[in-house]
Amino acid sequence: MNPAINIKNVRKTLNSREILKDISFTVEKGDIFGYLGPNGAGKTTTIRILLGLFQANSGSVEILGQDINMSQTRKKIGFVLDADGLYDNMTALENLVFYAHIYEMSGTEEIIKKLTSIAGLENRISDRVSTYSKGMRQRLALARAMIHNPDILILDEPTSGVDPSGQIEIRQLLINIAQNEKKTIFLSSHNLDEVQRICNRIALIDRGEIKLYGELEELRRGMGGGTVLIRTAHNIPESLHYELRNIVSFGLKEKKGLDLIFSPSEGTGVSDIISFLASHGIKIEEAIKKEASLEEMYASILKEVET
Repeated sequence: MNPAINIKNVRKTLNSREILKDISFTVEKGDIFGYLGPNGAGKTTTIRILLGLFQANSGSVEILGQDINMSQTRKKIGFVLDADGLYDNMTALENLVFYAHIYEMSGTEEIIKKLTSIAGLENRISDRVSTYSKGMRQRLALARAMIHNPDILILDEPTSGVDPSGQIEIRQLLINIAQNEKKTIFLSSHNLDEVQRICNRIALIDRGEIKLYGELEELRRGMGGGTVLIRTAHNIPESLHYELRNIVSFGLKEKKGLDLIFSPSEGTGVSDIISFLASHGIKIEEAIKKEASLEEMYASILKEVET
């Protein structure tokens, strides 16, 4: 089956500066895909290419197996950018009807009713958009982006400027859209906590190059290095500490008070370390296997680039 988005060996130069340097990644159907990177990394340029606003200098971009330059292909995409495209002096209903006409749709009453219900705006559908909060505007923009029933939603910072409660509402709305409406979501964001909460796959771009890409949980496990923290009920004897340091497969990294921090070799489990300690009369209060947070991965990758 064709992926939802397939970017292969894409290069883009603007004003003699190479913005995208041979980037490749795929977004699978059903993904909530996080696209991360600092300002100037190439995120916006990538989005403009996906929307057909820019042409790549080389490489290919396919949407559901079709070239992005075909007009029929672009109709498979809905989008919400920094400017939400809503008209303040029109009601929410008038905005949705207007965009339905742009897409030359007919019989839109039921579609609009469904979309306003999904966005949680049924009680404000007749209000002017100028009276909406930032969070409500973003939910209406999402409804507008789905008016023509696209397969893919491309979203650029959908919670930027939204208060915390509004961010929670939008995150849940995106999960519902992906799960219930079967949409693939491509989400460009600076909000690492947001991406970690809702995205299943990510790509990190910096200075026009993809630095990290794949399943988020697999990346977290890999970069976490399998670090294990074991908290003992009492201090271990120095002789046992020395013995632990010499068991290479355990990978004892540090002792902090009652905490022992290990980075075990592949094939060595947490249970092996606990069994060893228990056999020496050490009581275990807690054992935690640590995985890297998205923030830690992000910082680590960008630090490597700088050095």
